[in-house]
Amino acid sequence: MAARYCIVIVFGIAFAYIEAAVVVYLRQIFHPEGFAFPLSEVWLTGPQRRLLLVELGREAATIVLLLAGAFLFGKNHRQRFAYFMTTFAVWDIFYYIWLKVLIGWPGSIMDWDVLFLIPVLWAGPVLAPILVSIILLGFSMVILYRDCSGRAVRAGLLEGSGFVAAGLVVVVSFCVAGRYASKVDFASHFYWPLFGAGVTAAILLFVRCLLKRKV
Repeated sequence: MAARYCIVIVFGIAFAYIEAAVVVYLRQIFHPEGFAFPLSEVWLTGPQRRLLLVELGREAATIVLLLAGAFLFGKNHRQRFAYFMTTFAVWDIFYYIWLKVLIGWPGSIMDWDVLFLIPVLWAGPVLAPILVSIILLGFSMVILYRDCSGRAVRAGLLEGSGFVAAGLVVVVSFCVAGRYASKVDFASHFYWPLFGAGVTAAILLFVRCLLKRKV
C-alpha cells in the first residue's frame, strides 16, 4: 500500500507539471499582455473561441484520466475514491507550485485564478482550491489507513447525500464568483461564508463517518 501511495503521489506531481505547462502556453495565447483579474471578455467571444472549446475538452479529459488512474490503483470502491481524492489534491496543489516555479505566479495565495470551465466559469482566490485539496488529501489518507487496518470508513445514504450537498455548495461559491470575473469588483463576489459552510459540512460529515460503529 505504501509503495502504491507513493506512486500515486508521483503521478499527481508529474501530471501537475503537464497541467501547469499547458496553462503557461494558454496564458500566452489568451493573455499575451499578462494574466490578471478582472478578465477581459474577449477571450470568451473573440476569434480564439475555438481554442476555448478545445480547452473544455482537455478539462473533461483530465477528470477522466484522474478517475481512470484511481480505478487502476484501488482494490475496492473506498480505495478508488480515496486515490481519486489523492491524485486530485496532489495535482491541484503542485499545479500552483509548478506555476510559481515556471512563471513566478501566483504572487500571493489570495491572487484569483480561473479554476474550471465546465459547465460555467469557476473562479476564486488560489487559497480556496488549495484548502479544498488539503482537506481531500487528509480524507484520503485516513480512508486508506483505515481500510488497510480493517476499520473501513463507511458512509451511509445520509452521509453520502450530505457530502454531495456540501460539494455542491463549494462549487456554487466558485461558480458565483466566476460570473463576476470580468467585473472591477470581482473580489467582493467570492462568498467565504458560503465556501466555508460547504467545507465545514464536509469535515463534520467525515468525522461522523469515523465515529460510526461497525454493524
